[in-house]
Amino acid sequence: MDPGGGASGPGHVLSNVPAFLTKLWTLVEDPQTDSLIRWSPSGTSFHVFDQGRFSKEVLPKFFKHNNMASFIRQLNMYGFRKVVHLEQGGLVKPERDDTEFQHPFFLRGQEHLLENIKRKVTAVSIIVLLQECYKSSTIPLKILSDVQVMKGKQETIDSRISAMKQENAALWREVASLRQKHSQQQKVVNKLIQFLISLVQNNRIMGLKRKMPLMLNDGSSGHSLPKYSRPFSLEHLQVLHIYNVHLHVLYTYTIAVFQKRGGQIFPINVPSSNFRAFQLNSSCKHG
Repeated sequence: MDPGGGASGPGHVLSNVPAFLTKLWTLVEDPQTDSLIRWSPSGTSFHVFDQGRFSKEVLPKFFKHNNMASFIRQLNMYGFRKVVHLEQGGLVKPERDDTEFQHPFFLRGQEHLLENIKRKVTAVSIIVLLQECYKSSTIPLKILSDVQVMKGKQETIDSRISAMKQENAALWREVASLRQKHSQQQKVVNKLIQFLISLVQNNRIMGLKRKMPLMLNDGSSGHSLPKYSRPFSLEHLQVLHIYNVHLHVLYTYTIAVFQKRGGQIFPINVPSSNFRAFQLNSSCKHG
């Protein structure tokens, strides 16, 4: 096969191949450089002879450096491996400076296979690629920033909702306590009202008994006065006076409680004749 034909044949394929592989293919195919780099007899690998001359005479023509170590590093990045010959369990010492490299898709006459050779993706390469993506576009950074802002707002809202729930629970407990106290106070007020009404009724009955001794009898009948018509003594009037004072105090307290609660007041006619009778009787006794 014509060496030149292999390089100039399917040129459209080389457009999809990295520049390093294209230059490497040209170097190996060029018969003028066979003294320094050429195909192996099988065509499945290539040899580099005299690395010193190769780095000085060939590399600068195709690459921006003359560093053999950098050239080998690039070969390794694209998956090329150094071929080590083993014979009878020992290394074969080459007669001259000869380094052989091979790749499954780097075959003589199979230039179209070059597009299958891919550069290795290392962790460092991934980081560099991500950095380049972030530099070329600010959209991911803006989205990330917006997400962080939304996350902060969500945490603030959750905190406020939790605080409101605690305050709501405390208010409900306070309302329940106030309702219980109101119920107890209402029972006390109702008992006071019932007690006050009973006192007023008893006071009216005793007032009627106090008026009965004032009625005169004609004395013709010879019957003794009824038991309830006997005149009250000073001690009885004093007891009635104290009782009447207590009645007014309870009544005043009941009115105050009802006014504080916003309730309706029902006036009670509390007789004050006890106190007047006590004053009259006292003045008569002392006169």
